[in-house]
Amino acid sequence: MIVEHLSLVDFRNYAEAELPLRPGTNLLVGRNGQGKTNLAEAVAYLATLGSHRVSSDAPLVREGRDAAFIRARLAHGSRSVALELQVNRQGANRARISGNPVRPSELPRYMHAVLFAPEDLMIVRGDPSSRRRFADQLLVQRTPRLASVMSDYDRTLKQRTTLLKSARARGMRAEQLTTLEVWDDKLIQLGSQIIDARQRLATDMTEPLARAYAAIAGEDHSPRIGWALSIGGSDPEDDPESVEIGAAGATSERFREALLARRTQELDRGLTLVGPHRDDLVLHLRGLPVKGYASHGESWSVALSLRLASAELLRAESPGGDPILILDDVFAELDAARRGRLAGVVASYEQVLVTAAVATDIPAALRADAIRIDDGRILGALADHPLEEEA
Repeated sequence: MIVEHLSLVDFRNYAEAELPLRPGTNLLVGRNGQGKTNLAEAVAYLATLGSHRVSSDAPLVREGRDAAFIRARLAHGSRSVALELQVNRQGANRARISGNPVRPSELPRYMHAVLFAPEDLMIVRGDPSSRRRFADQLLVQRTPRLASVMSDYDRTLKQRTTLLKSARARGMRAEQLTTLEVWDDKLIQLGSQIIDARQRLATDMTEPLARAYAAIAGEDHSPRIGWALSIGGSDPEDDPESVEIGAAGATSERFREALLARRTQELDRGLTLVGPHRDDLVLHLRGLPVKGYASHGESWSVALSLRLASAELLRAESPGGDPILILDDVFAELDAARRGRLAGVVASYEQVLVTAAVATDIPAALRADAIRIDDGRILGALADHPLEEEA
């Protein structure tokens, strides 16, 4: 899978942008704040339907505009596909595939990309929502239909939580909430699909994660990955140390039992305390939780390994070839040994997009034909438009 050309209109700091891309490594160089990451973000958005930097779409639209446009021409072997996404500041986004209107959720069927950025350290060190977001974006790429399942779950969760808050304000007891069981049924039906898909993902990532970590860190620290589930009886959001990873049994049955067991607490707090929105992806090195025990270098290696393992999964499953691998300002955060190992790992991918503030941070093997980015403008080859510090 190759992105042959990327076009942007009113996306972030770009009024207009035309970026031709080639197979192999594409290096974008520019000082911080010039728009390198915006180009990487646009490519990744078509694949994941989300930004790695913000949770809403409004910041993606250029100031003073109502909508932004991302267009990409993809090569799938001998076939060419044109993707277009209209990102609206307000209201639903719109999409086209080769000129035909489709739902935006159809785009990940054609576009696979894996992006690694400094923000990914939060997957390892941040709160559970960062890890859930990482997993769910990968799930949508593996199984696009899950995008609508997750959207329906979020709407159901909001409705159910609104009912609980209203009941709390009115002092109602559980037996007075006759409509709560209806929302329970829908929450269980949708949430069980998400929980099961996440569990399968953790299982499938186990071996690729171990390989990627050994390749980047240069040693084997036995990384492990698994889900801490709120349907297990505790709450990973409130007390992650008290929750065992995984559990046996039918998900929907355990989900319903957990909801009934926590009914009183939910009414007291006006919150839905059971479901995939409360679960956590738990990571271990050498038998210890990565969060709180891993060194800075180990944390970086785990975060990067999660992305590389994601790329390996998509590569193995996609009939369209390799996912596009995007490394956004990553090399500056790594020591020389990890830079070299990472360059060796990514060299085998069909297309890699790399951004950097300083070209010399990038191993020489990935530096050919670097393109300079300056203040929302694509200026062409770095050799023709050198940065001051490299001139």
